[in-house]
Amino acid sequence: MFGVLKRWLIGRPLQSKSINDEKYFIRTGLPILSSDAISSVSYATEEILLVLVPAIGVMAFKSMLWVSLFIIALLFLLVFSYKQTIEHYPNGGGAYIVAKENLGVIEGVTAGASLLLDYILTVAVSISAGTAAISSAFPALAKHNVTIAIILLIIMTIINLRGVTESAKVFAIPPYAFILGILIMILVGIYRYFTGDIVVNENIESIKGTYDGLYMLLICKAFSSGCSALTGVEAVSNAVPNFREPAVKHAKITLMLLALIVLTLFLGISALDLIYKVAPKDGMTVLSLIANAVFGKGFMFYYIQVTTMLILVLAANTAFSGFPLLLNVISRDGFVPRQFSFRGDRLSYSNGIIALSVISGILIVIFRGSTHKLIPLYSVGVFISFTLSQFGMFRKWFKDKEKGYKHKCIINGVGALVTALTAVIIGINKFTHGAWIVIIVIPLLIMAMLKIKRHYDGIADELRISDEEIEAINFERDKYKNKVIVPISSINVATIRALRYAKTISDNVTAFYVGIDEDGIEKIKKKWKLLNEDIKLEIRYSPYRKIIEPLIEFIDENQKDYKKGDMVTLVMSHFSVRTWWHIFLHNQTKIFIERGLLRRNHIAITTVPFKLEI
Repeated sequence: MFGVLKRWLIGRPLQSKSINDEKYFIRTGLPILSSDAISSVSYATEEILLVLVPAIGVMAFKSMLWVSLFIIALLFLLVFSYKQTIEHYPNGGGAYIVAKENLGVIEGVTAGASLLLDYILTVAVSISAGTAAISSAFPALAKHNVTIAIILLIIMTIINLRGVTESAKVFAIPPYAFILGILIMILVGIYRYFTGDIVVNENIESIKGTYDGLYMLLICKAFSSGCSALTGVEAVSNAVPNFREPAVKHAKITLMLLALIVLTLFLGISALDLIYKVAPKDGMTVLSLIANAVFGKGFMFYYIQVTTMLILVLAANTAFSGFPLLLNVISRDGFVPRQFSFRGDRLSYSNGIIALSVISGILIVIFRGSTHKLIPLYSVGVFISFTLSQFGMFRKWFKDKEKGYKHKCIINGVGALVTALTAVIIGINKFTHGAWIVIIVIPLLIMAMLKIKRHYDGIADELRISDEEIEAINFERDKYKNKVIVPISSINVATIRALRYAKTISDNVTAFYVGIDEDGIEKIKKKWKLLNEDIKLEIRYSPYRKIIEPLIEFIDENQKDYKKGDMVTLVMSHFSVRTWWHIFLHNQTKIFIERGLLRRNHIAITTVPFKLEI
């Protein structure tokens, strides 16, 4: 049943040789990997205004434009850096690889942990923001925001599990539709401004500020909020292997197009807000208010709302593309479980996709789908990774001293200082709004990743064997002893099959029975005499009805007779039932025996299945 449902939802398995068909062209890579950055422009201006308007009133709009220009300048510093990252680190991993190879393991793991957390928050923020956009147009849906967000998350998860090609077919068109809609809105809005056909917010002059502190501190706070427009810039450099060859060229073109689009849309929206004097309002996003001011409640207004909802939801797809690939890179280095390095049936890293979906869904429920509550968590991690990436590239240029390294050092050095300062500003300003959670979680993630690495390294050390040791190994059967123990509960068909199998692998076979009463012991003795076989029967009485402890005691009693290389093999019969609920009708003693004995190197456990027909 599960297999049929799985095939219906995600499709038939793909052969490994089909991997080249599961990669992006520029036209598909741009909307999928850039949708996070592109969508951020829909709420970045609003985040700036939420800081400025209550503080300085009508003065907020001109200040907002200057803040936007600062953010754009930082955008181009980041784009230059990630363009170089794509060229020099084409195997993906972005800031993680740059920091690990140029700064050190701790710095690399810090960047990796920050990026992973950023991707998780990207999904939670994007889907929550998309839900908010649609409830702005249809206020009656506002009370169902969390339910709608979870449904959208499940749909995105299923589509991504179907593979890159399938997700590209579904997710490539809406970002282009959003870009077209915003460009039309910007052009129409500016045209109406020059023709004098605009309606400015009549109540704007009545908005008074209450801020009496330092103006530059306020600007820094607004800047830290507006920097949400820069999230997602790193996604292209993280996913270079997902592009078709020449992958580096395609990724660099995609990154430059991304920068151009974000520049145009973000500045355009900020300029329209300055013209129309739109202030944040409960229940309505700033973008929807601008669209209403430009178009009125006509077709284009609802077009903007719907495409905004779609691009915000699909911004999560940037994380669905980048998070599993980054986990794959990190898992190959041993800092996260190896399972994340395996491709699923549809050649996607399905374990990473499922993990991302589950964690993001939990965040959406905890924060009730509130974009404003989630965004403070969102920005800290990404700017930590930005900073480490910039410092890493600065270190690389300074160390390699290749042609033109001086101006590259200057650009990345300035970028590192600016992003580090931004991370500090965001951490301070957003600390009481939830950023403290990220500041605690990132170190915990780092510790967990380092602990996982130590575990894998320890296993590798224990399993390592030299060529000389391999040459000296002797597989002759007579050199080592194999004592076979067959635990039995009665004499039946399944027991006989287990005993017969035991005789094929060793001449030293013992049947082991635990009796909890005298009648049971006498009954097994009588039955055993009928077997006419030289297999020894060991009976232990257990007055406290323990089953596993007597078996472990019996094995330990013979420990002195074992030498290095000798084995004890447990052969156990196991009922294979026809229906799932039949499992609960049988004792699962085998599971408890395995749990108690599999920690011992010299013990092997073999299962002899017996298929029940009933």
